[in-house]
Amino acid sequence: MALIGYAQTQGWLGAAANTAVQTQPGLYSIERFVDGDTIVVNMDGKKETIRMIGVDTPETHKPNSPVQCYGPAAAAFTKNLIGSSNVRLAADSKSTNRDRYDRLLRYVYLPDGRMVEQELITNGYGFAYLDFPFDKSGDFARYQDQARAATKGLWGNCKPYRLDSGRWQTNNQ
Repeated sequence: MALIGYAQTQGWLGAAANTAVQTQPGLYSIERFVDGDTIVVNMDGKKETIRMIGVDTPETHKPNSPVQCYGPAAAAFTKNLIGSSNVRLAADSKSTNRDRYDRLLRYVYLPDGRMVEQELITNGYGFAYLDFPFDKSGDFARYQDQARAATKGLWGNCKPYRLDSGRWQTNNQ
């Protein structure tokens, strides 16, 4: 990857390197953005719904539920963060492959290596979703504690509260 980083700074060679990074196997194009923590990708010609592991963003259009505070902001953040980039998906050794809605559970990475889930939690657009075991749960809990202490995003603009289950949620808009 260091060679690609170097090549990206070298004019036409940089353009070729960027194209190579965007089209390399293992990167998937976005078909659509569902909300802040769910996307649909084109996986070898098949549309696959991806639920991001370990993050829960406020609801924007869950059936029979009102829009929650910071839900639209979280959805816009995810859309702007990923943009037209292709994404790399990674499974988790402690997580199941699919959730009860048959969505593929994956970490989502940008071509530059940043993890979308980490960006959401660190910037206060989502909560660490710690109900199920996953490899990065300790890191995600720490990112959430830091965002909460700094009143970032929903922590400073909403009234997050804990459910009896221990999960965090925001108030309705």
